[in-house]
Amino acid sequence: MNRATFRPHERINRPEDFRRAFDRRRSASDDALIVYGTENGKDHPRLGISVGRKRIRKATDRNRVKRLIREAFRLNKTELPAGVDLVVVPRHGSLTFVQVSRSLPHLARAVAGRLARDRGRPPRDRDRDRPAGATP
Repeated sequence: MNRATFRPHERINRPEDFRRAFDRRRSASDDALIVYGTENGKDHPRLGISVGRKRIRKATDRNRVKRLIREAFRLNKTELPAGVDLVVVPRHGSLTFVQVSRSLPHLARAVAGRLARDRGRPPRDRDRDRPAGATP
């Protein structure tokens, strides 16, 4: 039985999990969404949503966009890559459900492909271009 629900274990709640996805710097975007991703070591994808107040001013609009993203995740779970944490950032507040449900699976697969290609490479050192003794 395929349960199309958004379960608690499929949600990213901890700030360090969001930070890990942003710090991994693997993303894909289009005119509607930016999706950041990182491996999670689980057999299912997890969703985190980051909606900034600067980008979408009204709380009601921010909440509507978050509901759209959660619903698109819930209905497209079978198309999303397993073992990936996805942090979704909307580009604007006038998103429609059709835009989100088209973009999310496509961008999630693109991020998963980039993560898979990077598995063979050593991790990138963010400080390698900084002179010795320089403070971050």
